[in-house]
Amino acid sequence: MKNLILIITIVFFTASCSRNDISDAYGNFEAIEVIVSSESNGKILKLNLEEGQEVTLGDTLGLIDTTDLSLKREQLYAQSAVLYAKARNIDSQVKVQEQQKQNMLVDKARVDNLMKDGAATQKQLDDIAGALDLLEAQIRATVVQKESVIAEMGTLEVQVAQVEETLSKCWIISPLTGTVLVKFAEPGEITALGRSICKLANLDALELKVYVSGDQLPYLKIGQMVEVLIDKDKTAFTRLQGKVTWISSKAEFTPKTIQTKKERVNLVYAAKITVPNDGSLKIGMPGEINFMPAEK
Repeated sequence: MKNLILIITIVFFTASCSRNDISDAYGNFEAIEVIVSSESNGKILKLNLEEGQEVTLGDTLGLIDTTDLSLKREQLYAQSAVLYAKARNIDSQVKVQEQQKQNMLVDKARVDNLMKDGAATQKQLDDIAGALDLLEAQIRATVVQKESVIAEMGTLEVQVAQVEETLSKCWIISPLTGTVLVKFAEPGEITALGRSICKLANLDALELKVYVSGDQLPYLKIGQMVEVLIDKDKTAFTRLQGKVTWISSKAEFTPKTIQTKKERVNLVYAAKITVPNDGSLKIGMPGEINFMPAEK
């Protein structure tokens, strides 16, 4: 009888301890993952990354073949040089025509003086006036021709800028400081626009996504510090501090991976707790939090 009472006491004490150790919410750790994709088509010439490698924002991760784009840029430069020479030639033509106009104006003034003295005819005056009008029309046509060349040069400049932009996209640049989680491509492979190259994530802090019930929600708010527990061994926890950074505004059914079937059919609210990572936290690792008052 004494042994039975002792066993019941031990079971009751153990159950009480277990109830006290029950956390307020459960979930798994997540990270904001970024897929780095190819922004150009061609062969991957270099890919300086491996899974688990640390990268920094702006690091060059790889290079896609730029031969075709470089040749196209050289072609555009050559066309621009031809147009520039053409524009200079037009300027020379305008200068010659302007000089011819000045000479004709001198001749016209001379004929005007001769007309006053009766030494020139009206036909001579009309001829030189007509020649002046024709020359001015030629000058205007030449100026318009230069404007057309300048417009064409502007179009080429835009095309060069487009090629330069496309060339810059051949370099695979890290968009953040973090860790390479997955590598999807290898040097020598042919890639295409939008094809995934690698997956990155900043592991300096992970987010623990948990689900809380409606009666727990009033005790949780954005910016609140909560206790985070992760498994240390089969019986003990490692206790960390986390900050509530997001609470869903809509209720949902508890995910099937959470606790019992009875709990899975309850409406809950998702929340995210940001936890600084000292290296012990891993993506997908389960975690628990405590935030309810002791009396609850």
